[in-house]
Amino acid sequence: MRSRHGSMFDAGAWHRGFGGFIPPFPPGGRGGWGPGHGRGGWGGKGTGRGGRPNVRLAVLALLHERPMHGYEMIQELETRTGGIWRPSPGSIYPTLQLLEDEGLIAAEEQGGRKRFVLTDAGRPEAETAAQNAPWQEYGDEHVSQAQEFRDAAIGIMDALRQVGFNGTAEQRSQALEVLTETRRKLYAILAD
Repeated sequence: MRSRHGSMFDAGAWHRGFGGFIPPFPPGGRGGWGPGHGRGGWGGKGTGRGGRPNVRLAVLALLHERPMHGYEMIQELETRTGGIWRPSPGSIYPTLQLLEDEGLIAAEEQGGRKRFVLTDAGRPEAETAAQNAPWQEYGDEHVSQAQEFRDAAIGIMDALRQVGFNGTAEQRSQALEVLTETRRKLYAILAD
């Protein structure tokens, strides 16, 4: 008998819980793939609060190269970091508004979209930002390893989804045991 709310393996709940990509990052963040590894993973120049890459520096560094739309900046940052860092619209657009309010950038309408350009006042700060661009922290080795982790996590999620949709209650229970044991083993690797 099911509860009135259904099982987590009902199609609707399953898609809400696991339908999209879940990045292979621990609950504390992305530690381990950025420079410095370990907890936090980020550090040094180009980082903002909480040790995460500095969106302001990234935006200014990108605009130092050429005018761009906000979404184009998101895509460019994701590409330059091999998918490790994909800033959300909720971090890019407020940053663009702040930089515009400060007079460092200006928005131009182009085809119904805003394209952002540096102002004369913004050029010096953008020059400095370009020298310490946050994406420079991502070496090829880190990007490659993060992509391998992401691909492995996607494969695991696909298998888990199949067990959730097609498995019996016993098979789902076994899958849960495997996941619990895997999590324990992963943390044991860090403890070595």
